[in-house]
Amino acid sequence: PGGAMDLAYVCEWEKKPKSNHCPSIPLVCAWSCRNLIAFTTDLRNEEEKDLTHMVHIIDTEHPWDVYSVNSGHTEVITCLEWDQSGSRLLSADADGHIKCWSMTDHLANSWENTVGSMVEGDPVVALSWLHNGVKLALHVEKSGASNFGEKFSRVKFSPSLTLFGGKPMEGWIAVTISGLVTVSLLKPNGQVLTSTESLCRLRCRVALADVAFTGGGNIVVATSDGSSASPVQFYKVCVSVVNEKCKIDTEILPSLFMRCTTDPARKDKYPAITHLKFLARDMSEQVLLCASNQNNSIVECWSLRKEGLPVNNIFQQISPVVGDKQPMILKWRILSATNDLDRVLAVALPKLPISLTNTDLKVANDTKFFPGLGLALAFHDGSVHIVHRLSLQMMAVFYGSSSQRPVDEQTIKRQRTAGPLVHFKAMQLSWTSLALAGIDSHGKLSMLRISPSMGHVLDMNMSLRHLLFLLEYCMVTGYDWWDILLHVQPNMVQNLVEKLHEEYMRQNAALQQVLSTRIVAMKASLCKLSSSTIARVCDYHAKLFLIAISCTLKSLLRPHFLNTPDKSPGDRLTEICSKITDIDIDKVMINLKTEEFVLEMTTLQSLQQLIQWVGDFVLYLLASLPNQGSPVRPGHSFLRDGASLGMFRELMVVIRIWGLLKPSCLPVYTATSDTQDSMSLLFRLLTKLWLCCREENHITEPDDTLIDECCLLPSQLLIPNIDWLPINDGIISKLQNKQLVRLQFGKAPGLVGHTVSSQFDAFVRAPGQPKIDHLRRLHLGAYPTEECKSCTRCGCVTMLKSPNKVTAVKQWEQRWIKNCLCGGLWRRMPLSYS
Repeated sequence: PGGAMDLAYVCEWEKKPKSNHCPSIPLVCAWSCRNLIAFTTDLRNEEEKDLTHMVHIIDTEHPWDVYSVNSGHTEVITCLEWDQSGSRLLSADADGHIKCWSMTDHLANSWENTVGSMVEGDPVVALSWLHNGVKLALHVEKSGASNFGEKFSRVKFSPSLTLFGGKPMEGWIAVTISGLVTVSLLKPNGQVLTSTESLCRLRCRVALADVAFTGGGNIVVATSDGSSASPVQFYKVCVSVVNEKCKIDTEILPSLFMRCTTDPARKDKYPAITHLKFLARDMSEQVLLCASNQNNSIVECWSLRKEGLPVNNIFQQISPVVGDKQPMILKWRILSATNDLDRVLAVALPKLPISLTNTDLKVANDTKFFPGLGLALAFHDGSVHIVHRLSLQMMAVFYGSSSQRPVDEQTIKRQRTAGPLVHFKAMQLSWTSLALAGIDSHGKLSMLRISPSMGHVLDMNMSLRHLLFLLEYCMVTGYDWWDILLHVQPNMVQNLVEKLHEEYMRQNAALQQVLSTRIVAMKASLCKLSSSTIARVCDYHAKLFLIAISCTLKSLLRPHFLNTPDKSPGDRLTEICSKITDIDIDKVMINLKTEEFVLEMTTLQSLQQLIQWVGDFVLYLLASLPNQGSPVRPGHSFLRDGASLGMFRELMVVIRIWGLLKPSCLPVYTATSDTQDSMSLLFRLLTKLWLCCREENHITEPDDTLIDECCLLPSQLLIPNIDWLPINDGIISKLQNKQLVRLQFGKAPGLVGHTVSSQFDAFVRAPGQPKIDHLRRLHLGAYPTEECKSCTRCGCVTMLKSPNKVTAVKQWEQRWIKNCLCGGLWRRMPLSYS
């Protein structure tokens, strides 16, 4: 099926007269679970005739905002590897140097080299982080189950090395060209323990290698000397720490010869092994091999099995072998092989941990429409094939600009003589296998969509089910879901949001609490993709902000006596506010132990901006109640959300008590009458509205008197402007019409937004208007002088350095050091962002 893959965007380097980015050889790239892509180029300086080995890191939503760093590697970079959290990167070179890169100030576009290790002068051919023991299995066949525990199960898997108490130890393992294995361990105090050992007594050249992990905590290394006439060797590596030193033990495992070398018809046809990969980092029993000549390649998939060893009859008579006592042997067996293919230049393996066993070939063919089952092969003619990872059967094809769809031979001959072909030198599949990034022979980055239905005509429900299943997977794992949004069309948004909410509500209360903010962020990112749901994006972000403020303010409350009962003051506050439905704020307040609410005056004053937001939002909501028939207005969904209104009600009570201690911390309202008690008025109206929708199954319409009172609000109080988040300047919403978008590294595109943003302009600040710090609720002025950071996903802006010294506010700011409210990463903004 040719419609299974299409180009979403391409990003290329600007041509400069004196220095140009050219693809490094070998070219490497890596894709993290946070949807950051790292890749290499060589910067050629024409005047000095020298090469600088560069590492580039991009966020897939802002590919033009590339962070390029001179890696400091003196030789070409051979490997790049992200860690399991997607926040650190390893790079290794042809001189044996390994460097670990991490974010500066948790910014996705600012990186620094922190630690490293080296095997002097010995090129690194394989590199991997040690396994942390976390493994989740996806059960595609149970995608219709209601419980997340059935769809995604935790697999018992031991870390490569553990610290005291079973905590996994961090570190990396590398294999060098001379047959050495080197392990570096990161101690909690920042020191690096490094040890190097020979893979076997007879050291030989290692041209290709790969690393995988076993459930028992061991490491398996596969090596090849590059010749298909030589066996592919496998070694078991055990790492331990003895007397504060790292110790490595190695053991030889069964080896294999590729099938094509033992086949008389093909014996000398494919002299070189060009690719050697385990099917997954935690699947050491399955390996993919590719042998090539100048023009063609062949790919084979092998599996390691336990087999019974037949016992000779003579020994059977002396000592009969019964049941389990039969001697077992490990043997490599070929699972599948392709026919002769065009020359394979790059291989990308899926990262989805779908539970497949060797016997699953039939099941695999039945679920062939699921994208995570395929691996990608890039060919010399510019095309990309996705083949099933076990059966190697074709699942999808992409024809590059220079590759020919199958036509007559004359056209192909003409094209071959036309000039150099553009083809991918390195590829990576995203963590859900719904997108593929390729770096071609010109150093250009291409982003391909891979259809959830693999190009087959599936009914809408099936495609939606695949997307929903993968969204749930990202919700459970905490991975970024940008690559899933690539496939969401405006007409799917409403359906996906509803189904996601249904699935979430089926989970147990504990899991719901863990995932409560992630599902809100997920709904917000989906609603951004349709003009009919765009106003709800503001509501979801406001809800995230409300949940965060509620948690922070409640955490400041302290029990009066240390021998406190089992409930915290925050829990008691929630319980009392839900029981006492009185519309008078002072009557609710009487039922609380006010001594639990006593805080220092400086703390109360420092919280004023957050308190002001709560007061303003309540006033805005109540004033918009008479216009509730208009769902395009932000805030609309709150009017029916009993849980959120209940939270606002609790916060109003807390603020009222704090106002008695320090009146200047209260929200400031501009009222027409000096004698009016604004807090009391808003609490009364808010309680009436809350009573209409406190029970999810029995929502009643607000009565006319409440609507009339809300109609009078603008004549009693000045209704504030709410600072909604800006529409994000990312690429995702520009890709919906399936037109290829061309971008340039280092230049923000002047893309015309889709119709959604024009509808939205009424709610966001125009350029030149004062900007706001969305997390601290501080005004930054029209042209901010402070350095700011913005979220890569929702566009939330906040100052990079804290202006506060009060502990309570620092506690609030500490929540957003690594990630935004929505879970997105931060990126540094230029001072001229206004």
